Amino acid sequence: MAKKEIKKVVLAYSGGLDTSIIIPWLKENYNNCEVIAVSADVGQGTELDGLEEKAKKTGASKLYVEDLKDVFVNEYVFPTVQAGAVYENKYLLGTSFARPIIAKRICEIALAEGADAICHGCTGKGNDQVRFELAIKAFAPDMTIIAPWREWNIKSRDEEIDYAEAHNIPLKINRETNYSKDKNIWHLSHEGLDLENPANEPQYEKPGFLELGVSPILAPDKPTYVTIHFEKGIPTAVDGKEMGGVEIVETLNKLGGENGIGIADLVENRLVGMKSRGVYETPGGTILYHAHEVLETITLDKETARIKQYLSIKFADIVYNGQWFTPLREALTAFVDKTQETVTGDVKLKLYKGNIINAGVTSPYTLYDEEVATFDADDVYDQADANGFINLFGLPIHVKAKLDQKRNNK
Repeated sequence: MAKKEIKKVVLAYSGGLDTSIIIPWLKENYNNCEVIAVSADVGQGTELDGLEEKAKKTGASKLYVEDLKDVFVNEYVFPTVQAGAVYENKYLLGTSFARPIIAKRICEIALAEGADAICHGCTGKGNDQVRFELAIKAFAPDMTIIAPWREWNIKSRDEEIDYAEAHNIPLKINRETNYSKDKNIWHLSHEGLDLENPANEPQYEKPGFLELGVSPILAPDKPTYVTIHFEKGIPTAVDGKEMGGVEIVETLNKLGGENGIGIADLVENRLVGMKSRGVYETPGGTILYHAHEVLETITLDKETARIKQYLSIKFADIVYNGQWFTPLREALTAFVDKTQETVTGDVKLKLYKGNIINAGVTSPYTLYDEEVATFDADDVYDQADANGFINLFGLPIHVKAKLDQKRNNK
């Protein structure tokens, strides 16, 4: 659609620095178009306070606030935990799997409102532009997409603040606290400022830097025990109390945060080709991933576990790259669902100063047989059987060695 024909735009709106200035920018650059702001509640908490007033003051005609927490946790987060998907060994995908659900809902609203375009505030250097736009292509393939960072002359967050000040747009940050952050019920990410140099140590002990917990150094000097129950790979109870998905994540966030759990500092490979450095707080998520992995050690057979481990890397790439709404992701989820049929049981953990220590695991579907595994005397395992096994297992090595001897002796 030609720029001059755009009369109504739906904006993915968080109220942060980027989207705060985009509303007046759209009106200035797109024919004083109507701007409808959409905020998705995926667990940002107080970040949503006052958004409607702010959006309207800066030029939006209305604001939708969509509560997506339950769907986010149960249909996006937990399936990813079941898959054991971790990007580059550390990143628990907190921003990655939030984008598809947000973009899908924005598409639904844009189509219902008869909008001419959807706008997002993702930087042209980042992954989120891809994640948003792949979802838009899935649910509104003919919709025009406006990405201001790929159009305007603003080059930095400092220049964004200049624009905000010139347009009297209130901000919750200043130039000294201008980290780029993304928060939801699963995690909080920090990027920018001093973190852009990998040589700089994150200021974990500085008041206000960490928001979901404390530095391990400042955590209590005594451990906290927690028991998590899973049904088919889905957490359903904490310390014997049955809970919904959202409450479980919130409960474990509190326990984990208090004990300095789930702080990750990593340099990751962005989809767009560059490396970036970020600090992630994922207290409850780190506990859940750990507990789920422990439970699988006694409920999955070796070959299934190995294949699942291989595929978990691809699953993480798919989520990171924004390819949630694809046949491959659906196929991998179907495989994961099959593996989870016996992943039921209880995992007890000890949380202590940033560490998660195993404290026991049980399952009605356990594959661990103490009678077979014992070092004491038993009547179920004939150790002499190992002779034949080793001879067959080592046959290729034995044959090669004998043939090498013949060749070398000629």
